[in-house]
Amino acid sequence: MKTVGMSSLAAATGGAGLGSSWAADGAAGVNRDSTDAPADGTTRVTFKINGQTKQMDVAPNVILLDAIRDDLALTGTKKGCDHGQCGACNVHVNGRVINSCLSLAVMHDGDEITTVEGLSEPGRLHPVQQAFLDHDAYQCGYCTSGQMMTATYVLASEHIDSSDEAVREAMSGNICRCGAYKNILAAVQSARGKV
Repeated sequence: MKTVGMSSLAAATGGAGLGSSWAADGAAGVNRDSTDAPADGTTRVTFKINGQTKQMDVAPNVILLDAIRDDLALTGTKKGCDHGQCGACNVHVNGRVINSCLSLAVMHDGDEITTVEGLSEPGRLHPVQQAFLDHDAYQCGYCTSGQMMTATYVLASEHIDSSDEAVREAMSGNICRCGAYKNILAAVQSARGKV
């Protein structure tokens, strides 16, 4: 479930703060007329995030995580290790879970992205979010959003067995430093059939 392809390039550039970007359509950043040409050294990308179409001009080395957090102000997705090893930055892209810290924003033109903010509906938590609450699986909270994005993917995947062992293996890309693995497993299993 890890990002492949250009991920090593994103990791090598270090990501954060190396490039500049702006986002249109009510997002954070400098608002411009979307018909203007992209600024020198940037590329215009358009993707759907949490059901809303967003257009951004991004430098080639801006990672998806920074575009989501810094330019679109969707801060539920967390920056943890910044090396794709902790899973705190996990989001869904076209229905698959990826490490957004290892993926360049320019790679996602035309993609559909879901962050933890996109799981719930107004006034109602997603079944995985509710299960994490019910089973005290939120732990310190920092990596919880990534845990929930992976759990949602795991529960929707027909190729991942429903056994505790298979769930642990599928969730192993998410590292919890708070010792709540038992509660996380219980939450994931209790949400089975509700996703």
